[in-house]
Amino acid sequence: MQESRLFKIVYYLLDKGQATAPELAEKFEVSVRTIYRDIDALSGAGIPIYAEAGRNGGIHLMNEFVLDKAVLSEEEKMEILAALQSINTTQNVSISQILQKLSAMFNLNSENWLEVDFSRWGNKGTDNEKFELLKSAIIHQKCVKITYAGSYGEISERIVHPLKMAYKSMAWYLKAYCTQKQDYRIFKLTRIINLEVLRDGFPQRSFPVSEENSGQIYNKIVLCFSKNVAYRVYDEFDKMQIQQQENGDFIVTVNMPEDEWLVGFLLSFGTQVEIIEPVSLKKVICDNAKRIYEKNKP
Repeated sequence: MQESRLFKIVYYLLDKGQATAPELAEKFEVSVRTIYRDIDALSGAGIPIYAEAGRNGGIHLMNEFVLDKAVLSEEEKMEILAALQSINTTQNVSISQILQKLSAMFNLNSENWLEVDFSRWGNKGTDNEKFELLKSAIIHQKCVKITYAGSYGEISERIVHPLKMAYKSMAWYLKAYCTQKQDYRIFKLTRIINLEVLRDGFPQRSFPVSEENSGQIYNKIVLCFSKNVAYRVYDEFDKMQIQQQENGDFIVTVNMPEDEWLVGFLLSFGTQVEIIEPVSLKKVICDNAKRIYEKNKP
């Protein structure tokens, strides 16, 4: 228990810079006397920790102190290297250098067992450049001007405050504050046609939790897919939503918004999908299929 608390004290001081003995005592639910004993124990173990009296005093770690490599287990070291590999999606030079330095410090080879590449086939340079520009804008809190293709066919130009990159359902998204809409919005990266990082900064803000987890309830949709498109069914739906029938076909039950995207998504399956319910969606698909036929018939 004491050993765990000693590490936590070091981590706390690395994060906060300094702390008083009463503050640490309250934080770790022990007495002030115990904290001073812990400080002595850390000092005796070679950690450069000291206490300073006076109004601005407190308990400090010496400047430039970093945790010695012995603090981390072999497994933890490998986890750190793997984490860096996983975020080095664009072969960023600085991250590659950090990987090399940490590998040397840990005295471990950085096994390149993980490769992450979110770019589309044949478009590696453009997608990776877009990702790096947005990452830099988020870190440095710089406004970004984007040209965006919306879900309903409109292409608009807007200035946003980029807040967070998110990967969900096999796609990257930008969570941002839109100055045009005066509200928070989520933009799919592949739909950002052009972007420019501006010199203007923006105030610190966080993407609201209510937007990230809105809890919106959608209608139940039941679909029957042919066994011939099993690969797409498992690409698009969770296995808990799928029931395979005796003939090999799949019944998928899912809650989704009934919008233009869903219509296009279902039409992309052609004759390999049948809408079981709701009936209203079946009619929408039929009407759209008829319009496609009328437009393209010989």
